[in-house]
Amino acid sequence: MQVKVHYISLLKSYTNKSQDEFTFPNNIVLSELLDKIAESYGKQFITEVYDPTKKEMKATFVAMVNGVLMDQLKGISTPLKDSDSIILMSLMTGG
Repeated sequence: MQVKVHYISLLKSYTNKSQDEFTFPNNIVLSELLDKIAESYGKQFITEVYDPTKKEMKATFVAMVNGVLMDQLKGISTPLKDSDSIILMSLMTGG
């Protein structure tokens, strides 16, 4: 299966890319994709965005799967399918 990941806002500075495509032999869940991204981009991504040892995204970041926030699905346990589009972005804050 193949999924496309789009990096928005701060994520672009952590990956030096606006998007990636990842291929997996079987269907996976979102946490497995995030593990692969963390492995690919290393310490800054792990420190700022997603901790693979705790299986959690930092509070200031969110993932969308096919335009739906992960919290409206099954969080990092959301199943992914072939051709899914994932957006990783920082949450907007302000005052």
